[in-house]
Amino acid sequence: MTTTRPNPLTRLFAHGRRRTVPARPVPGAALAEAVGLHVRLGQREVLAGIELTARAGEVLALVGPNGAGKSTLLGALAADLPAASGEVRIDGRPVGDWSAPDLALRRSVLPQSAALSFPFPVEDVVRMGRAPWAGTPFADADEEAVATAMTAAEVTEFAARPFSALSGGERARVALARVLAQRAPLLLLDEPTAALDLRHQELVLRICRERAAAGDAVVVVLHDLGLAAAYADRAAVLHDGRIAADGPPAEVFGDALLSRVYRQPVEVLPHPRTGSPLVVPVRAADDARIPRGLPS
Repeated sequence: MTTTRPNPLTRLFAHGRRRTVPARPVPGAALAEAVGLHVRLGQREVLAGIELTARAGEVLALVGPNGAGKSTLLGALAADLPAASGEVRIDGRPVGDWSAPDLALRRSVLPQSAALSFPFPVEDVVRMGRAPWAGTPFADADEEAVATAMTAAEVTEFAARPFSALSGGERARVALARVLAQRAPLLLLDEPTAALDLRHQELVLRICRERAAAGDAVVVVLHDLGLAAAYADRAAVLHDGRIAADGPPAEVFGDALLSRVYRQPVEVLPHPRTGSPLVVPVRAADDARIPRGLPS
């Protein structure tokens, strides 16, 4: 039996002026935009001149090799990393114009790793996602939102267990449930499948599709190009801090582009049943087919 617990973050979000609850976005509305975005980390320019829009009703996958700038771009879209120049907009306004509580009503963020210093029960961790709605008419939906999110992420069976006692994959699913419980119209997910088995990788991407079908915008960093091809409406391929291509996976996942970006020869083949692109590395046994002189 589920019991109602006080949300440990409620006071923080309920305090202060009354906030404006965002209306549900219209299909195709720009919920996150990067305009001429440059981001520096220390002395290094990690993103250079990014132009990107995440729209309501679509799943946008950010793909590319390690160090290409995917997580940095997601962090900038979340307003967690400042722009050196250019601009990031959430719901049509520069991110700096939103207070933290107002921003939390509009976007939810799943970081790469989920860590907590205290052994909160799983259900309490998921309930933290409801904190932004404290003091709004939607606070009454907390229990239903938490239960629905836990069911979707398949974590209900260990609701009472301490978060610290879970495996890496279980923690990842609890963190996803927290994001789902937040019910923000923009979901920013950084490698949500990294710690998951095959079944739960597919589960996470099906949830992404369901949220997009319900009118949300989903931006997800993925390393698995097959998952991106199967579930994303658009893919932005990052390379050296820039967007090398942006469009439907069937259009942008080409042999030449991916071989150049990943510095690994690949073939792109249509799935025999769905037609979605399948990206297959050209391995040593196929030496005769490896193209020579690939650009670095």
